Amino acid sequence: MFRKILIANRGEIALRIIFACKELDIKTVAVYSEADRNALHVRYADEDVCIGPARSSDSYLKIQSVISAAEITDADAVHPGYGFLSENAHFADVLAECKLGFIGPDADSIRKMGNKAQARETALQAGVPVLPGSDGPVPDFETAQAVAAKVGYPVILKASAGGGGRGMRVVNGESELASLFSVCRSEAEKAFGNGDVYIEKYLVTPRHIEFQIFGDKHGNVVHLGERECSIQRRHQKLVEESPSTALDDDLREEMGNAAVKVARAVDYHGAGTVEFLFDEDRRFYFMEMNTRIQVEHPVTEEVTGLDLLKEQIRVAAGEKLSPIMLRRPFRLRGHAIEFRVNAEDPVTFTPSPGKITTFHLPGGPGVRVDTAAYQDYVIPPYYDSLIAKLIARGRDRDEAIARGRRALELFVVQGVKTTIPMHLRILAEEDFRQGRLSTRFMERFVTPAG
Repeated sequence: MFRKILIANRGEIALRIIFACKELDIKTVAVYSEADRNALHVRYADEDVCIGPARSSDSYLKIQSVISAAEITDADAVHPGYGFLSENAHFADVLAECKLGFIGPDADSIRKMGNKAQARETALQAGVPVLPGSDGPVPDFETAQAVAAKVGYPVILKASAGGGGRGMRVVNGESELASLFSVCRSEAEKAFGNGDVYIEKYLVTPRHIEFQIFGDKHGNVVHLGERECSIQRRHQKLVEESPSTALDDDLREEMGNAAVKVARAVDYHGAGTVEFLFDEDRRFYFMEMNTRIQVEHPVTEEVTGLDLLKEQIRVAAGEKLSPIMLRRPFRLRGHAIEFRVNAEDPVTFTPSPGKITTFHLPGGPGVRVDTAAYQDYVIPPYYDSLIAKLIARGRDRDEAIARGRRALELFVVQGVKTTIPMHLRILAEEDFRQGRLSTRFMERFVTPAG
C-alpha cells in the first residue's frame, strides 16, 4: 500500500480523496494555486504545496510543478481526481518515469479511450454496438459530406480528442454541414490541440446511460451497475441517478457485459465508466469511455455500499477487487439521485463566482452532501462552478425524490446564485417523476436569455 499520496486536484474531489486516505491510514499532500490558498483540501491534508498562480494552466495543469511537489514531499503516488490531468496519458507516462504510482489506468489505456474515434473502433472490434458513422476522423469536407449522406441526417460532429461537450455540433441538413464542420474542427483544435472530428448518426431523443466499471491488475473486470445521466444542458450533466428507470435486470446485465468487453479490450484497471446512448426502441450504442473516477460516483456508492475511492487506491497498489465487487449477479440496493449544485444563474447558466455569505447544509435520513465550500468561502472565477453534490437515497425512487426535494428546500446558499431553484423545477416535472427522460429534457427550461 502507498505511504503518501499527492492529490493533483482541488475542491470536493480533493477532500473526498483525503477522506479515503485517512481511512486507509495513508498520508496526503495537497497542491493548490494562489486562488485556493484558503481551500479546505489545503487545511485537511497532512502537507500542502503551492504550485502556481490562479490559472489552471499555470498550476493544476502544470505537470512539472505537480511532479516537483511530489518529489519534495516524498510522495509515492499521485491521485488525479477528475478533470485537469486525470485523463492525460503523457502525465501518466511522466509519473511512471519518475517511479511514482498513478491512481488510474495505464497510459496506453488512456490513449486508446481518449481518442474518441479510436475508442469507437475499439468498441466495434469488441462486438459492442456503435452508431453508424465514419471510420475514424473525417479528413475533409467532401468526405464529411459523403459520410453524412450515407448515414442520413441528422448527424453529429464530434472532436476525436474531445470531452465535456466541447467540439460537438448537431447537423440537421447538408446546408449546415460546411459551416459547422469548420466550426467544430476549429473549436476542437483550440480546446484539445487536435482538430480531428468524426461523424455519427444523431439520435434525437436518446437517454444517456453509463456503467461504472472496475478492473484490477489480476485480470478481473466487472461492472457495478448503471447511472442515468440524461438530464444535461449543453452536454453537461446536471442530475444523475441509479438505477435507471429504463432498464430491467436482463438489459442491465447485457449492457454491463458490453461495458466490460470494452474495458477488457484495452486491458483496463481502476475505476472508469463506459457510456451508452439508449434509444426509444431499447437499443444501446457505445458512446465513449471515461478513464477516471466520475463526478457522479457517489450515486453508485449509495446503491452498492462500496467506497469507490478506497477501491481505486487499493487496485492501483496492486490489490485484487473486493469480493463483493466480484459477486454475480450484481444487485443494486435502493435508489440514489445526485444533484449538482453549481454557482450559476439557474435560468441563464452564467457563472456566479463570489463570496458565500450564508451556507447551511441539509441533513436527515438518506441525505449526503459532498462539498468543499463553507461560509465566507470565495468561489474563484477560474475553475468549474461546482459548489456541492447533493445525493439523496431512498428505498425506492419515490422516496429518493422526496428526500431530494426536502434537502434542496433546506439547502441555503447566499451571496452567489445557484442551480438549486432549477433542480426544484426539475423535480416538479411530471415527466421526471414518471422517469420519462432524454437528453433533450432540459429544453423545456430554455429561455431567450439562456
